[in-house]
Order: sequence, then structure tokens, then C-alpha cells
Amino acid sequence: MTPPLGSAALRGKVAVVAGATRGAGRGIAAGLGEAGATVICTGRSSVHGPGPYSPGGSDYDRPETIEETAELVSRLGGIGVAARVDHLDPAQVGALADRVRREHGAVDVLVNDIWGAEVLKGGPAQWDTPIWELDLEDGLRILRLGLDTHLITSHYLLPLLIERPGGLLVEVTDGTAAYNAGHYRISVYYDLVKNAVNRLAYAHGHELRPHSATAVAVTPGWLRSEMMLDAFGVGEANWRDALVPDRADGLPSAPPGFAASESPRFIGRGIAALAVEPDRARWNQRSVTAADLARAYGFTDLDGSQPDAWAAM
Repeated sequence: MTPPLGSAALRGKVAVVAGATRGAGRGIAAGLGEAGATVICTGRSSVHGPGPYSPGGSDYDRPETIEETAELVSRLGGIGVAARVDHLDPAQVGALADRVRREHGAVDVLVNDIWGAEVLKGGPAQWDTPIWELDLEDGLRILRLGLDTHLITSHYLLPLLIERPGGLLVEVTDGTAAYNAGHYRISVYYDLVKNAVNRLAYAHGHELRPHSATAVAVTPGWLRSEMMLDAFGVGEANWRDALVPDRADGLPSAPPGFAASESPRFIGRGIAALAVEPDRARWNQRSVTAADLARAYGFTDLDGSQPDAWAAM
């Protein structure tokens, strides 16, 4: 399918996608690449191994790397740049900011998609466990991975975003502010992080408005990340096979709601549309879904659909 914005819509624009190794981050980098942006793809998983301050590397034992994401960006028409960064380490994020300033001068789009706590939050069997029964160290790491990383990144990179008017900051979370306000989300730690990231976009929007910059919180729906596809033993090309009940291959079947799932490119196209929008300031401090953006801008997912998993919740 033809990219919704054309391959030159963001030509000459510089984006930093913090947490671009896999999942929504890779999809966002790809969506910006489709529109021609230069995309600096950061993360801890690299073909060169973990950084000098990150002996343990990623919290996930996964094969995806930031170099793969950067190569995808370039194949789609943008310019992909891999940057190995642990966003919990201020020194590394500061060095990233220095590099971006030296090589690009400023940032037009900053996406805070850093997470890394998917394993720590546990599966459905562990959800709704009270805080006194959860591992405290794991819970506090969820907070660090989901909040400290965003704050450290904004501290060092927002000065580059306000170098010229029109900058866009996107905070990626799970659930809109309105939805999360009325629904308990998995655990105290997860609930706190996903609510707080929405509020971060609101607070940053207050600070950025005088500099003619915009902050928006965006949530994907049911995301067909690499980890999600692996859980059902399918790939992006045959993901609907997961919906078959009592599968002959013995693999788990996805619940019916999986039919409304979305590829990571869907939220990427939404953020690219926001970055192109001349009047993007109308979105400042708002909390929206990828489906909300699709309705506003008319783009589709890779299969031509406009999925909305939140509509049934």
C-alpha cells in the first residue's frame, strides 16, 4: 500500500525515537521513515552489544536490534540512524543530545516510547495482584523503566526540540487519560506508569506552548508486537491464524478481540501525520489513540483497515 503521506512529507526533518528497537517504537520509526524523515533510532539492543554503562543490555532476551530498525527506516525512504543508548543513564542521554546537536542542529520530532517492562509486569495470571504480594524490586524497576527514562530523555532533548518553532513531542503510553482514569490497569505499578505518561504529555505541553511546540500522548490499541506475535506462534503475514479456535498446531488461540489488533506501523503513521500537520498545536496536551488519529487524517494500517481495539472496551 502506498504510504499515506508520500515519501517526501518529512524530508529534511529530524526525529528521535527513543526506544525504537521493537514494538511500537520500531513501528513509529518506520512510519516516520515512510514520510522521508531522518530518524535516530535509540535503544539498548545492538549488533555491537550493550553499551559501556549497560552490561546487562535490554531487559528482554530478544533478537531485534536498533540497527535493524534503522535499516527499515532507510528501506522505506527515510534516513535511519542507529544510536545505542540506555535511557536510564543521564550520561548516555546527554551524549546523545550532544551528538544530535553536532550532526543535525535540532530535533523536529521527539518520541518517548521507552518501556522495557513487559516481562516485569507479568502475564494475565499475575494481573490484579495486590502490591503487598508483588516483588518490590520488580515494581520499582517498572517505575524507573517507564517514567525515569522519559524524564531523563526530555531533560536532555527538549532543548533541541525548541531550537525552531513547530516541534512535536509524543509520549507513548497504554490507554488514554480518559480511559485510564476510570479503569484499574493490571497492577499498582503499571497503573501508575501508564497514567503518569499521559500526564507527562499534558505537563510538557504547558512548558512547550510558549516555544511554539506541541506535546501529545498517543496510545496504540492491541499491538501486534514481535512479542505478541510470538506468543500466538504467528507472524504479521498470517496473524489472523491466531484467531482460529482449537488450533491444529496446538498453539494458543487469541481471543476474539485480537481481530481488532493493529500492526506497529499504524501508530507510526499516526505520529507521522501529526508531524506533517501545520496546525498540530490543536492537539497540544491531548491524549489520543492511534485510531483517533486515523479517523482525523484518513490513513490506514498495512492491510488497509482502521482498527480500533479501544472501541469495544
